[in-house]
Amino acid sequence: MTTDVTLSPTLSGVARNRSRRRSQSTHLNTAVGHAVMVLLSIFCLFPVYWMIISSFRPANAIFETTLWPTSASLENYTYALNAIPIGAMLVNTLVVSAVVTIAQLFTGLLAAYAFARWRFPFDKLIYTMIALTWLVPFQVVMIPNYLLVANLGLLDSLAALILPHFAGALAVLLLAQAMRSFPAEVIEAARMDGAKSWRVLWEVITPNLRGTIASLAILIFISTWNEYFWPLLLSRTPENSVIQIGIQMFMTSEGTAWGPLMAASTLASLPILAIYIVLQQQVIQSFMKSGIR
Repeated sequence: MTTDVTLSPTLSGVARNRSRRRSQSTHLNTAVGHAVMVLLSIFCLFPVYWMIISSFRPANAIFETTLWPTSASLENYTYALNAIPIGAMLVNTLVVSAVVTIAQLFTGLLAAYAFARWRFPFDKLIYTMIALTWLVPFQVVMIPNYLLVANLGLLDSLAALILPHFAGALAVLLLAQAMRSFPAEVIEAARMDGAKSWRVLWEVITPNLRGTIASLAILIFISTWNEYFWPLLLSRTPENSVIQIGIQMFMTSEGTAWGPLMAASTLASLPILAIYIVLQQQVIQSFMKSGIR
């Protein structure tokens, strides 16, 4: 009995020491993790910062390595706005990106519902073929799509930029996966209330997939906004082109106008940055809910 009483404070002290060491280890791991994230954030944001800062450097100081321009100037923006129709190109890019995003979400929802809730002949084969098309680079089918658009008389038009992207395999696959995990009991309850497939899709399933739809919309919009090769193949006039082609116009055989190029790139990035700032919380939540990393 005496031995137990004697050892009790010792065991308690050992437990406290272990708890203290675990706490210190946890704090150390947290500090290291935060330090790594800060370094990665700087690594990711520095090119954007350098682009913006370089857009304010005059031509004779464009290659300076200082973190802040010694003599800031707006001449690059003035030159870029006068050299190409940036406003029209930004509007064209916004229209194409928005229409493609809406079209792929609409067609993706319809196809995903069919694959997730209906059974029809060769449904698995068709689904597999759609999945395989996602692995095929767009450059492989670029020439057939070009011939199709040319035969339709749509060259040098926004419709030509939209048509080949009207449906996307990624939208079908992601939405079908989300719909398969949707509770079947909810759908059955809606059917017992007399709801048909169209009403079930738009009034029951779609409102509960806001996270998946939001993350998918962001991916489609950014991917379409950054598209370069397809507009390069189709565009004939700057007024019917997109901003990515306008940025490329500052790179010629005579040399690259780095200042105006950085100014045009900054203007091209502003809509995407504005969308992210406004929808930052929604972006984070949607990616977490949909499981995209």
